[in-house]
Amino acid sequence: MSTTESSGRSADKDPRQQVDRLLSGLRWRRLEEPLGFIKVLQWLFAIFAFGCCGSYSGETGATVRCNNEAKDMSSILVLFGYPFRLNRVQYEMPLCDEESTSKTLNLMGDFSAPAEFFVTLGIFSFFYTMAALILYLRFHNLYTKNKRFPLVDFCVTVSFTFFWLVAAAAWGKGLTDVKGATRPSSLIAAMSVCHGDEAVCSAGATPSMGLANISVLFGFINFFLWAGNCWFVFKETPWHGQGQGQDQDQDQDQDQDASKESAAEQGAVEKQ
Repeated sequence: MSTTESSGRSADKDPRQQVDRLLSGLRWRRLEEPLGFIKVLQWLFAIFAFGCCGSYSGETGATVRCNNEAKDMSSILVLFGYPFRLNRVQYEMPLCDEESTSKTLNLMGDFSAPAEFFVTLGIFSFFYTMAALILYLRFHNLYTKNKRFPLVDFCVTVSFTFFWLVAAAAWGKGLTDVKGATRPSSLIAAMSVCHGDEAVCSAGATPSMGLANISVLFGFINFFLWAGNCWFVFKETPWHGQGQGQDQDQDQDQDQDASKESAAEQGAVEKQ
């Protein structure tokens, strides 16, 4: 019994010891440095960006009142959201004819390309910053000794900076088009029953775009974070060291030239 109990206790302690070793190996002070602190901000704002865009849903609508007394006023409520393929969103348009009751219509436009690109970039940024934080906190010696890791990190950081600028601008333009396509006035303009004298149409629920607007804001914040991080990552690359070495060599050459000129001047003075 004692051997089984001891083996059970050792088995229970092994996972805990492994977790303790992993946590003890993390250098949390690296988060106080700009390189680690900015990566934490990139990780958080990437979650905010693709979360706000991917979880958005809104509704728009209108009301149609037929001049025919046989039919009552009917309200139209249209739900839409990510990935904003509005041309697949259907709604029923009431008809004021006595023979037919309604007709199925679709919203106008497909704005899934900029929205999906924005969300995909946010997800890739989330995973990359998480992997970079693990490498920076747990294997920092490998990051500093192997010069390939800073170079790869710098190239990836520059690429993400460019992609965030493109994604935020494209999604901002796409969101403007989504707003135009989902206005109640656009809904009324697309219904043929509202163009004649058979019915009176009025605007219904106006979609709230607050969460979508915040996602665009987070996109540009991510761009500025990645752009600012380019300098701190560049300082870890050997390119930065080469630039400093060349400056030091130039300073040494200038000092040597100055010392030679001063020695020559002193020799001329002594001869005089």
